[in-house]
Amino acid sequence: MNELLEKLKVFEDRHKELMKKLSDPEISSDPSKIREYGKKASEIEEGVKLAGDYRQVITSLEDAGELLDSEKDEEMKDFLKEEISENNKRKAILERKIRLFLSPKDPNDKRNVIVEIRAGAGGDEAALFAGVLYRLYTKYVENKKWKHSILSSNSLGIGGFKEIIFDIQGESVYGKMKYESGVHRVQRVPATESQGRIHTSTATVAVMPEVEEVEVEIDPNDLRIDVFRSSGPGGQSVNTTDSAVRVTHIPTGMVVSCQDEKSQLQNKEKALKILRARLKEEEERKQRDQQTENRRMQIGTGDRSERIRTYNYPQGRVTDHRINLTLYRLDDILEGSLDELIGALKQADEEKKLEKLGV
Repeated sequence: MNELLEKLKVFEDRHKELMKKLSDPEISSDPSKIREYGKKASEIEEGVKLAGDYRQVITSLEDAGELLDSEKDEEMKDFLKEEISENNKRKAILERKIRLFLSPKDPNDKRNVIVEIRAGAGGDEAALFAGVLYRLYTKYVENKKWKHSILSSNSLGIGGFKEIIFDIQGESVYGKMKYESGVHRVQRVPATESQGRIHTSTATVAVMPEVEEVEVEIDPNDLRIDVFRSSGPGGQSVNTTDSAVRVTHIPTGMVVSCQDEKSQLQNKEKALKILRARLKEEEERKQRDQQTENRRMQIGTGDRSERIRTYNYPQGRVTDHRINLTLYRLDDILEGSLDELIGALKQADEEKKLEKLGV
């Protein structure tokens, strides 16, 4: 048997086994079991389809080859040669997809995410740019039919943010959003600039996989929790009770503040949700730093300090510096059309993986 088909047969056999269980009356009457086995089956469906397509193209090549050997008519020979050429191209594409399917996966790809956007260099203009990025991502979320909710924000009266933290829930969100981590740079003429000079400002984006409570255990003795009165832009009080919460993780010094909810309990839960994600991200960063080869394989994911992209308003262009890709579609991208950028980054990431595997 073909080597790749042999590897895929494991997934075909497993898929058959799961489908058999799903047809079992005892399991089909249990909604939790249906969800459990259905999810497992859907995770390997791609491998089953690839196996079927690959088996079909190999059969087509063998059949066309046998016909070519016995064919006398020159016109028919040309037709068969063309068919063999097309099937060889299809076979090469399928082999690439199979090797990617069989390669190690990022275990976080299917998770929801927590996104932190912070104003960087550039004062008020940087805060306004942080607001632009937040709007860009909410538009992208709408386009993908995902959902999002704000966990924490520190807004300015001018319409921007010093910091905004929000979560995104949907299908395999981290697998797409992870490429957005890093320093984003904007070049444009601020509305307040009377001389029409172009300013450069930055904002930092961090995308972290959402973490279940059981995955990251936090000792309550390691936490200092302070409550205070919520305040809005300019420091004015927006709440008459001490509902805002500041959580300090004493061993690491990490501090998370939440004040968007009126309930102290809800603000505490949101702060702990952010803290768990940050602690997991820090642990994974340490592991990446130790595994230098894996770090080199990545296309700039997970590093908050790396400058990844420039948004140039005068020229209407967006440049991703990791893959040297420039698109003159700034307006579309600001409206959430990120698929072309993210698709190119994902492909570059896959090429690096295949290169590492010697494919």
